[in-house]
Amino acid sequence: MVAGSCYRLCGLGRSQSVEDPLLPSSLRVNQPRSGGRGEQSRCKMAAAFNERMGLLLGLCVFFLLGGVWAVDRGNFKTCNQSAFCKRQRALKPGQSSYRALLDTLELSDSRLTLQLINDNNKVHLLLELYRLQGNITRVKINELKPLKPRFEVPDVLIGEPPTEPLSVLSRDDNGLVLSLGVESQRLIVSARPFRLDIMEGPEVLLSLNSRGLLAFEHLRLRKDTQADPESAEVKENVDEAEKQDEEEKAEGGGKDKEEDGLWEETFKSHTDSKPNGPTAVSLDFSLPGVEHVYGIPEHADNLKLKTTDGGEPYRLYNLDVFQYELYNPMALYGAVPVMLAHNTQRTMGIFWLNAAETWVDISSNTAGKTVFGKMLDFVQGSSETPQTDVRWISESGIIDVFIMLGPKPSDVFTQYASLTGTQSFPPLTGLAYHQCRWNYNDQDDVKAVDEGFDQHDIPCDFIWLDIEHTDGKRYFTWDPHKFPQPKDMLQGIKDKRRKMVAIVDPHIKVDSGYKIHNEIRDKNFYVKNKDGGDYEGWCWPGNSGYPDFTNPEMRAWWASMFAYDQYEGSMENLYTWNDMNEPSVFNGPEVTMHKDAMHGHWEHRDVHNLYGLYVHRATAEGQIQRSGGTERPFVLTRAFFAGSQRYGAVWTGDNAAEWDHLKISVPMCLSLGLVGISLCGADVGGFFKSPSAELLVRWYQTGAYQPFFRAHAHLDTPRREPWLFGPENTALIREAIRQRYALLPYWYQQFYQAHKTGQPVMRALWVEYPKDTATFTIDDEFLIGRDLLVHTVTEEGARGVTAYLPGLGEVWYDVHTFQKHNGAQNLYIPVTMSSIPVFQRGGSIIPRKVRVRRSSECMENDPYTLFVALSPQRVAEGELYIDDGHTFNFQTKKEFIHRGLSFVNNVLTSKNLCPESNFSTKSWIEKVLILGASKPSKVTLKMDGKETSVDFEFDASMSVLTLRKPGMNAGADWAVVLL
Repeated sequence: MVAGSCYRLCGLGRSQSVEDPLLPSSLRVNQPRSGGRGEQSRCKMAAAFNERMGLLLGLCVFFLLGGVWAVDRGNFKTCNQSAFCKRQRALKPGQSSYRALLDTLELSDSRLTLQLINDNNKVHLLLELYRLQGNITRVKINELKPLKPRFEVPDVLIGEPPTEPLSVLSRDDNGLVLSLGVESQRLIVSARPFRLDIMEGPEVLLSLNSRGLLAFEHLRLRKDTQADPESAEVKENVDEAEKQDEEEKAEGGGKDKEEDGLWEETFKSHTDSKPNGPTAVSLDFSLPGVEHVYGIPEHADNLKLKTTDGGEPYRLYNLDVFQYELYNPMALYGAVPVMLAHNTQRTMGIFWLNAAETWVDISSNTAGKTVFGKMLDFVQGSSETPQTDVRWISESGIIDVFIMLGPKPSDVFTQYASLTGTQSFPPLTGLAYHQCRWNYNDQDDVKAVDEGFDQHDIPCDFIWLDIEHTDGKRYFTWDPHKFPQPKDMLQGIKDKRRKMVAIVDPHIKVDSGYKIHNEIRDKNFYVKNKDGGDYEGWCWPGNSGYPDFTNPEMRAWWASMFAYDQYEGSMENLYTWNDMNEPSVFNGPEVTMHKDAMHGHWEHRDVHNLYGLYVHRATAEGQIQRSGGTERPFVLTRAFFAGSQRYGAVWTGDNAAEWDHLKISVPMCLSLGLVGISLCGADVGGFFKSPSAELLVRWYQTGAYQPFFRAHAHLDTPRREPWLFGPENTALIREAIRQRYALLPYWYQQFYQAHKTGQPVMRALWVEYPKDTATFTIDDEFLIGRDLLVHTVTEEGARGVTAYLPGLGEVWYDVHTFQKHNGAQNLYIPVTMSSIPVFQRGGSIIPRKVRVRRSSECMENDPYTLFVALSPQRVAEGELYIDDGHTFNFQTKKEFIHRGLSFVNNVLTSKNLCPESNFSTKSWIEKVLILGASKPSKVTLKMDGKETSVDFEFDASMSVLTLRKPGMNAGADWAVVLL
């Protein structure tokens, strides 16, 4: 959902006020009004206002009729407008001012500590080095004697990472060499200037501060402060700060500090008081041999990160961005400070654990070189090794970085999961199709939509309600006129074995008659402003308070509000959507919270990127608690941070019904998968604007093969349920959704593996083919697990697509025609409107349920069809995972079935991969298709000590063998023998 200023100005959509902080104060009008679907015509209300409102209306008409549907960049900072980024980016590579004091070295079983000194201002820092289990190195840098504690990010790591002993291999006056315990890996600490190098054998894998860009702005007292230092340590730091201030002033040509934004900074009409002064931290990393880096979502950009020389750095700062632009490094709704570096020899990861506003610069010595130029270097014997340099800059906090040394992509995923946890295991229904709109009008509308799916034979599991379902944007309530009997509505959906999601946002209407507000105020749970009062800002309800979700007591209270006796009208089939949790503040700087707002002892600047994670966490915990801890939650969030994967799903926010937005959904979700967040999707059809029938069909075809599959639309767009575009398009959309439902067993098994191992579900091709350089920049196709390759159609009017099929010696089977293709080739595929190019890897076995019903729950006991794709290179293998689909019993009681399927020497077998598990199913194996097979003379089934014949058909033209109704239970041991 959007906080677009033109909608607030006109009164269109959700805002309860026509006040806009971007207007001059003389044009601001605060006028409460009722909600409802008719709000799209609220500009007419301006006629009742005075002449100034006439001008306001004129502005609205200009924006809306002028087609300005894109982000207003002026509302969001560039690096030059962010004082700390501008200040740090002005520091150019060169000799570092920091050196290591080797005589301060202390080594224990778990860590090494060493002091660093800045020779310019004599401020001491404390370096901590840890060797962690699983081939991870942790580097922490903090002030040795800060005036007060600096913020260190809590609650993101799943625990204190287990350490392994560090040992000193050698030491002299210039530095020391530490063993990292893995083969020939060593950590070299150079003293003057300070630098860290991680080596394996003779090769440098990664260097820190090799370009001399380490910067650590220490806490200091303002020179005009009346505070009197109470200790010698504090006085020493104050004296050092004063000396540094004089040096900085001299270097800046005598400018006053405020001009540099050190102690105060203004953006548009907002002033940041900066009571702690400058506190930025920065560090550079060099990656020899690396040309490709990925990650640091969320950005609407390609999978491979671009260099930022001469342009803007990538920004990580959770913001509510009105219809974001594509292919630029602007910040969006979420921030995961994790970057992956990859070449044919190794994959590594850098996890920068800092929740403040962060900018990331990337440079490369091969950037801009053409293929011809690289070939010329090779022919001429150029000795220049490719290298990527990365610089992280954060506004506050400390330097706390985890270097994940791989070496394989799967190792990096495992390493990161060991730090921040794995993707939550969603209920099976969460992987099915979701129907959403801002907003379904009332209970009758919901019933009509629900019936529409049945009438048109389209499966659907969820119907969603946006903010208009509430009583005046008061969350945890229902509009008494539009939704007077919510339990009746929920029961009607439950009778269809479907579910519902209702939005619960974290801004709370300031209203003395509203129970939620009163309790939060009385418990003193609101975020505070810099003066100590409750922080208030404008959002959908009008004037709103913002609960302090960093407070564990507040989170516990919030979780308790989802109890059935607290959330009136809720039932067990009602789940939750957390939107606007960046947090979005319509009249705040950059449409978010003021940085000098307070969360207990910490400023908002320290915790900003954590806020959405905490909202997500508290909501998920509330859903778990309401069931007594037995039911898995389903919660969608817009804002996120490292570790958000533990709590549910994310989506790519307020996209538009444009072909480029369809295309960008693929790299955006691929990037999220690389950093642990697998349950990702984009609004099918685009949130803003109205898609053509062709675009809508193509978006359904793409969404059906992305992890989170939800259609959503803006209030002002025409209705677009799947059956509203004519019978032909309805049939195409129906088929796309049915393909999704048939593959639910495979999706569910992939999410089980993601939950257990941390491996992504939707994968970039290079993840599975790490030595194939042709895959390194591909982001218009992807893998689901390792065995399905998808290249959907994302070009208007396309008559064909070219898909790269990876893997020399691999074979790939078209899942629709069963035609076989060799790997390591670009394959041109003619397409029609019904085409969804998908391929199954040879050497795999994929289960499907082809009896598609109205919802996934209705398919619970339906039979399976196994698709066995043979390969000359390898044994065909696959898995089948079954549990009850919704509880934690798979974890707490080991109630699940996990079968290993293999085809070896003409024998297809199913064996139990977890003998200690205990679960039964009524589902059975209805059919087996073996692709790339030869015709057998006979097929027999061996099970329970008996042998029976199996009927089969063989299509010689396609080499497909079909076994019909072999009849074995899906949870049993059996073998099918081809003679």
